[in-house]
Amino acid sequence: MPDRKILLNEKDIPRKWYNIVADLPGNPRSPLTPEGKPMDPSMLAPVFPMNLIEQEVSRERWIDIPEEILEIIYRWRPSPLRRALYLEKHLKTPARIYYKDESASPPGSHKPNTAVAQAWYNKKFGIKKLTTETGAGQWGSALSFACQLVGLECKVYMVRISYDQKPLRKIMMRIWGGNCVASPSEETSFGRKILKEMPDTPGSLGIAISEAIEEAVGDKSGKTRYSLGSVLNHVMLHQTIIGLEAKKQLKIANEKIPDVVIGCAGGGSNFAGLSFPFLYDKINGAKITVIPTEPTACPTLTKGPFAYDHGDTACMTPLLAMYTLGHNFVPPPIHAGGLRYHGMAPLVSHAVKEGLLEPRAFDQVKCYKAALTWAKTEGVICAPETSHAIACVIDEAEKARQEGKDKVILMNFSGHGLMDLAGYQKFMDGKLTEYHLPDSEISKSLESIKNLPRA
Repeated sequence: MPDRKILLNEKDIPRKWYNIVADLPGNPRSPLTPEGKPMDPSMLAPVFPMNLIEQEVSRERWIDIPEEILEIIYRWRPSPLRRALYLEKHLKTPARIYYKDESASPPGSHKPNTAVAQAWYNKKFGIKKLTTETGAGQWGSALSFACQLVGLECKVYMVRISYDQKPLRKIMMRIWGGNCVASPSEETSFGRKILKEMPDTPGSLGIAISEAIEEAVGDKSGKTRYSLGSVLNHVMLHQTIIGLEAKKQLKIANEKIPDVVIGCAGGGSNFAGLSFPFLYDKINGAKITVIPTEPTACPTLTKGPFAYDHGDTACMTPLLAMYTLGHNFVPPPIHAGGLRYHGMAPLVSHAVKEGLLEPRAFDQVKCYKAALTWAKTEGVICAPETSHAIACVIDEAEKARQEGKDKVILMNFSGHGLMDLAGYQKFMDGKLTEYHLPDSEISKSLESIKNLPRA
């Protein structure tokens, strides 16, 4: 019987992050100022510390992981690579399915990989407080955890619908010292503006980002900065420890380079973390199918245009070249809160545009069915976001059975769903339905970018 758990010794943990910017074909487009002019990196200084800005614009292939950060993340890293033998048996597939178990971290997801790094670099720069947004609460929990460990204050603006749907996430943040408020809130001028215009809004990540940035740049002491849990280059960089570990673990399992690599994608961080080290192989000739998965209710990669857009609703961020549904987009209240972002990481977007990735969208009913199949075979209850990757894994495994092909499928298990059981209950009670975002809603939302520079 093959091993179900492939473990990596702490001494073999990757000691450098992989920066895909050094290898991407084409020329990833640079950010622009809100006025559409070339952006000097120093313009980001009121928002991020300079040591993270340097990572954001770096073109170096490898960036050292400080020993102090490794000492913190040894709490859960290296994370296990697991073989989904029970799902394979259930599906009667010849495919061998592996998943990187990022639910092993204390907050239960991949998010601490960058939360710890960002908190550490901010602390080193002399910052006292971080502000941020969170959708489903995974990122807010992770940053609260990281700030507690390094000694920073943490303020989290949580999208209203998730704030109401996932009360236990707020308690997790509070345990680790985080201050969580619902967004839009009365605590910022932009939040008050949105509440006046749309008092019943479910909120959005774009709105929450605007509030967090407003508080950070409004601190006259200069000791507050903003922290983003996805989208930006330095976030993708920190997450590559996932894929770098997976490469070593597949070798231990005597496996070849995977045929298929899959991860769910909201802003892109967990997907990039697993896939970017394998995209290096694909860029250099390996035959790998790499699939980011997203909801049909928020189909950024599968239906949005590649365009310059703001990362937030108040247009405070630089213009990023990315796939987008428009910065005014307010997504429907599906339970995969971490996948409800209007945009996508510029590096993931560029890889799609270059034909390196094959994005797919899945509706929430199919995803919850896949999640239940996973729970009844592998035994683990996944986060609603992760279920989009599982739905794709099942499709690919069934395809392998139909074709009679021996394939290796690798997935990122981005987090557990123990804080998300209300969504499961609604699904099992028959209260969730398929939802595909209408083209008319996309067209309406994209009005917000029609006067912005073209990508």
